[in-house]
Amino acid sequence: MVKVVTFVRRKPGMPRDEFQQYWRARHPEVVLALPGVRRYVQSHALPPVAGAPEPPYDGIAEVWADDTRALREMTRSPRYAAVQADEANFIDRGSMGVVVTEEHVVVDGVVGAASVKRVEFFARRPGLDVEAFQRHWRETHAPLAAAVPGVRRYVQSHTRRSAYEAGRSPAWDGVSLAWFDSVDAALASSAPAHRLVAEDRERFLAPGPPPLLLTREHIIRP
Repeated sequence: MVKVVTFVRRKPGMPRDEFQQYWRARHPEVVLALPGVRRYVQSHALPPVAGAPEPPYDGIAEVWADDTRALREMTRSPRYAAVQADEANFIDRGSMGVVVTEEHVVVDGVVGAASVKRVEFFARRPGLDVEAFQRHWRETHAPLAAAVPGVRRYVQSHTRRSAYEAGRSPAWDGVSLAWFDSVDAALASSAPAHRLVAEDRERFLAPGPPPLLLTREHIIRP
């Protein structure tokens, strides 16, 4: 299957709780009316911890389909206009973005309803080609990230190679998803395993910390 990851910000001036309530309670009706939606998950950004900046996005949506043909049929459906019209009610559509990805499940543990889902947006190091980036992330970095204390589940979502055709540049080269029991566990950085992860990131990611969201996951269609 393929997975579409959409990252969104709420409409300017819209309170966070109102945005989240609308997104979770009302928007799924139009999304699930689309043909070919196999799975649908929303991850809502948690309020920033004291002293931390506002998160770069208010959340992400993940929609799974059988293949790229199914995705095309989804967006060409007459029902897709209803999705776009409803997005305008609560999303700043001018700042939203999408990447089409393939999932690689590294740690497939059990997560609870109160788990914190850490979402990071990855851009590859300048000069590193897509194949080398994906190979390093999947084969070298994955075991290091899986060894971080407290990781209950860990998934890499690699931007599909077709996104780079004809010189195109996708918004992100991939999205990292990791589940923890608490915010503290998701933000911890003192264990030796954290140091190894940080050092390895310098080998394949663009300089600087990747944009980070701490979220609560809501599974709309399992």
